[in-house]
Amino acid sequence: MSNLYIFDENDELFRDPGGAFETPGSLDLSIKLLRGAATGARLRFSLDGREAVETPMLFDRVSGGYDVYRSKLTIDEPGLYWYSFLVDAVDGSVVAVPEQQGSAFQITTSAPLESDPEWIKGGFIYHIFVDRFCRGGELRLRPGAVFRSDWGGCPQYAPDEEGIVRNNDFFGGDLYGIIEKLPYLEDLGVTCLYLSPVFSAASNHKYDTGDFMQIDPAFGGDEAFRLLCKEAGVHGMKVILDGVFNHVGIDSRYFNIYGNYDSVGAFQNPQSPYHDWFTFRDDGTYDAWWGIKLLPALNKSNMGYKDFICGKDGVIAYWTKAGVAGWRLDVVDELPDTFLYPLCEAIKRENSDALIIGEVWEDASNKISYDVRRRYFLGGQLDSVTNYPLKEALISFLKYSKAEQLAATMDTLYRNYPKHARQTLMNILGTHDTARILTTLSDTEMPHSKYEMEHFRLSEDERAKARRRLILAATLQFTLPGVPCVYYGDEAGMEGCADPFNRRCYPWGGEDIGLVEWYKRLSSIRKRYSCFTDGKYYLVEARAGLFAFIRDNGANRVLIAVNNTDTDRTLSIDGFTYDILNDMPADALIVRAGSPGIYI
Repeated sequence: MSNLYIFDENDELFRDPGGAFETPGSLDLSIKLLRGAATGARLRFSLDGREAVETPMLFDRVSGGYDVYRSKLTIDEPGLYWYSFLVDAVDGSVVAVPEQQGSAFQITTSAPLESDPEWIKGGFIYHIFVDRFCRGGELRLRPGAVFRSDWGGCPQYAPDEEGIVRNNDFFGGDLYGIIEKLPYLEDLGVTCLYLSPVFSAASNHKYDTGDFMQIDPAFGGDEAFRLLCKEAGVHGMKVILDGVFNHVGIDSRYFNIYGNYDSVGAFQNPQSPYHDWFTFRDDGTYDAWWGIKLLPALNKSNMGYKDFICGKDGVIAYWTKAGVAGWRLDVVDELPDTFLYPLCEAIKRENSDALIIGEVWEDASNKISYDVRRRYFLGGQLDSVTNYPLKEALISFLKYSKAEQLAATMDTLYRNYPKHARQTLMNILGTHDTARILTTLSDTEMPHSKYEMEHFRLSEDERAKARRRLILAATLQFTLPGVPCVYYGDEAGMEGCADPFNRRCYPWGGEDIGLVEWYKRLSSIRKRYSCFTDGKYYLVEARAGLFAFIRDNGANRVLIAVNNTDTDRTLSIDGFTYDILNDMPADALIVRAGSPGIYI
């Protein structure tokens, strides 16, 4: 029945506006019905979780052998909405659009913005795993920590005699080391430092918070952090932290299972002021993050804990005054709205310009977590999220030439995410939770055992192939809507399988200089053209390994093309006469095999 109607949710002739919008606002929906084959159409429309309302669509005009039917909706309440069509065929049958049973098209509407961190738009985020970036200050490790003098050696991964992976080996990277490398980061074009957790904790990764009010002494302590924020500002950068508010460590001021802190921890005594921050069972066991007993889960509904984090003298207020410019919220899906709203309110109260990024691995606009539809973009919560959908689509495109999948992902993000969220998306290729992007982009199957991962390296040919793909991936990362976030060392050509092999030390003196220079060039282009800050995205072509699009904000209009094939490809589009990458006129838009092109 596809010839009975025409509807394209990505075309503003059928849906205007094409993407998410603020309330109050209006939406125009149109559908074309083949003349003589249908008698009319009805619109089904509903707010998420409510019954759909069915209304007849009005005949609007005739267009190319089709009758156009139209509905105009006024939407006052921010929320997630769903719509579909029922087409009445002349034979008496009713055809649903979309035709998949139970399916519907999505509309995201949000409340008007109260604040918007403009400073990050058009920027460049650099993600640092602190212990592995650079040694700078005096070594100050806690008892039980293992110092690794072999910078660049393999991180410890085997469990101890109790079967526990302690993550307590330290290579000595610290905040003073980051300060030392600020000139390198400025030269790279970085405008925002995103640090892995820095609060006092037993592990090297610090996701087992020990004290929210102290920077770990191994990283240089509070003094080093305040100095980093100050010096980063001198070099044109702001600092955001990894906010881990879902759980702490058993070796913490609040749980204190070993008695290492001068506090009465929840595990030690039911009368502890922290006892109700956790959920204990009658047998003495307790709720832990994903059952990992080293990480007792916090009770986010407890008012004492909530005030400790969000109150006027709480954690957020304290570190904002110290210079924090924003937060990447760890496992935000596990923070209920009753905690997330006051948390985000506290962040914006202390600094209306602060950036709030949530760690979400799926489409954040319609995410259901623990049977609850999340409201991240409806107002009062996140500015944006980690862009894992784009990461996966880029990998599929570069490894398997699935340009159509990349185009579909971009269409979905454009439709479902509010404009401000699209502009501040954290566009990632690698993270501390995933294998290094260079390793991922190879065609070599990654090993499954930790021992094999330790010794796994790409062959010379596979590394060359992956490197070519990384150049294409980075080009897209820096030019698609959102903000590129580079995991430390990806620009230097670091390899590595899953955690902890993706957390090796930065190879100072052993970088792939050619790759570093490529990232500098991309950053320079990104800064030069404002369309990468707020420009619209228009798809030009996505087929057979070629992906091309335009960014346009009126001030400048740039064409980006990535040719992931073995043959040169020519684009047939007027108006682009200069090749930015090669700094020369472009008489013909020929994108070389396995290469990117950027044109104005």
